[in-house]
Amino acid sequence: MKKRIFAVVSAVCLMAAAITGCGSKTSEGEALDGKVTLAGSTSMEKLCEALSESFMADNPGVTVTVEYTGSGAGLESLAAGSVDIGNASRGLKDEEKANGLVENIVAIDGIAVITEKNNSVTDISAETLSKIYTGELTNWSDLGGADMPIVVIGREAGSGTRDAFEELLEIEDCCKYAQELDSTGAVLAKVASTPGAIGYVSLDVVDSSVIGLKLDGVEPSEEQILAGNYILQRPFVMATTGEIGEQSEAVKAWFAYIGSDAGKEVIKKVGLIVPQ
Repeated sequence: MKKRIFAVVSAVCLMAAAITGCGSKTSEGEALDGKVTLAGSTSMEKLCEALSESFMADNPGVTVTVEYTGSGAGLESLAAGSVDIGNASRGLKDEEKANGLVENIVAIDGIAVITEKNNSVTDISAETLSKIYTGELTNWSDLGGADMPIVVIGREAGSGTRDAFEELLEIEDCCKYAQELDSTGAVLAKVASTPGAIGYVSLDVVDSSVIGLKLDGVEPSEEQILAGNYILQRPFVMATTGEIGEQSEAVKAWFAYIGSDAGKEVIKKVGLIVPQ
């Protein structure tokens, strides 16, 4: 599994290198205007909001709008032609690529496994985590914790976070959830307020209201993720219909900005990893 994850990280490459320039002028030297529309992953909200604010400050003639509808819905909107970019917190599926969608990886995110703060278990194996989510382990006492039922929290069907989590643990379509929630924030809040709860969220949203678990003794961090030691990691994708070079001037400028030093700094500030 580690080899597969490392291969994903090693292969990540933002296509903006093929697009010159970073911003406010068209190829004819005119001031850039227009709009960029995105829809998709709720896990990418913090990244998109930060990028939008910074990009529009540099390009006041361009309006960026983002809807947080979930990865699957965002890619459907892209395929239907209703948005310029489909945000997905997972890699594109073969059938999506076959339909003309192009995978543009803009950041790498870790998926953190979280519990409520009174839980004494702080380190579990990937195998144990799989057994929790498939219903084989149902009490924290089985893991050396308190005699308390494990309340399994996850995301809704179609969530990129859920797809990535289940695929990385090889437990697709086998999970037994107590509750399936429709956003990263909802999972965080539910786990924080529910005794015995466990859930998974984007690494960058983890705060002091929960405990982030180690997996096989490894904490999620940029160093561990890039080394391939932390297995729960996934790409943040901004998919397009066709290559970036085929998009509007505003969309090409958006991707050029993400690949610039300023864009990379935004990615780092929101707790994500710049693709290598």
